Amino acid sequence: MVQTFFILIIFSIVFFFYFKVKYWRTHQPIMKKWTQTKANMALGSFLLFFGLNSLLFPRSTLEIVIGVIFSLLGSANIYFGYKAYKHYMPYALQEAENQK
Repeated sequence: MVQTFFILIIFSIVFFFYFKVKYWRTHQPIMKKWTQTKANMALGSFLLFFGLNSLLFPRSTLEIVIGVIFSLLGSANIYFGYKAYKHYMPYALQEAENQK
């Protein structure tokens, strides 16, 4: 179980850096915002998995509190990132079609 969370944490931070680099290299404004929302969701998943890992294997009360805070922040980041992702998706597709 510990390895599963470790792998998910590593994947989410790798995806965060991937989308951040893609964000810096993109020049279209809507596509840039769309890529930023994907990076926010990846960061949210990192916080969520890190918090859940702290909650499932606690060593102290402080670690439980930190796990709850990270889980709530990660969940909020994923939720609002997904809403923004759905909002920008049609505009990003339209911008990509216009670019061709």
